[in-house]
Amino acid sequence: MTPQRYLPADALQVALGLACLAVAIVAYPVEYEDFPHYSPASVQYQHAAPLVKHLVVEKYAHPKYEFKYGVNDQHTGDIKEQSEQRDGDVVKGQYSLVEPDGTTRTVKYTSDKHNGFNAEVIKSGHATHPPSAPKKAEAPVVFAHQPLGQEHAPLSFAAHEAELGGLGGYDFHQ
Repeated sequence: MTPQRYLPADALQVALGLACLAVAIVAYPVEYEDFPHYSPASVQYQHAAPLVKHLVVEKYAHPKYEFKYGVNDQHTGDIKEQSEQRDGDVVKGQYSLVEPDGTTRTVKYTSDKHNGFNAEVIKSGHATHPPSAPKKAEAPVVFAHQPLGQEHAPLSFAAHEAELGGLGGYDFHQ
């Protein structure tokens, strides 16, 4: 394996300087006065018309619209509507919906640059709840037990003491 050789910093600067010099020599225009039989064809340059920057000015489209929509589904109880008008930066509108308890919630709103967004919520109607089905009356479940009688026999380990007598004389009645 051959060892790699690195150029010292001075040699690298010299090589870079020679490369720059070569580029400068190539870029330098050559005069052909001494060689009349080998002169390049005369070139005439024409300048293009000056570029005119056309500014595209977007026209301001004044926003103005009005819409309405509504749903009235008696089967599901989905009843709602909305309407809105806009003229420039001023928006006015309202929406309403029938809530599950039967009341109607109406929201009237306005919005503009000066006052921001403002809303008024109005709740109308009386809340009604559907009657609930009567509950079936069931007899309460009673858990009862009889108290333990006092006729139980006392516990005795006498039979086991005889079997385990060879265990060092352990007394179970201590």
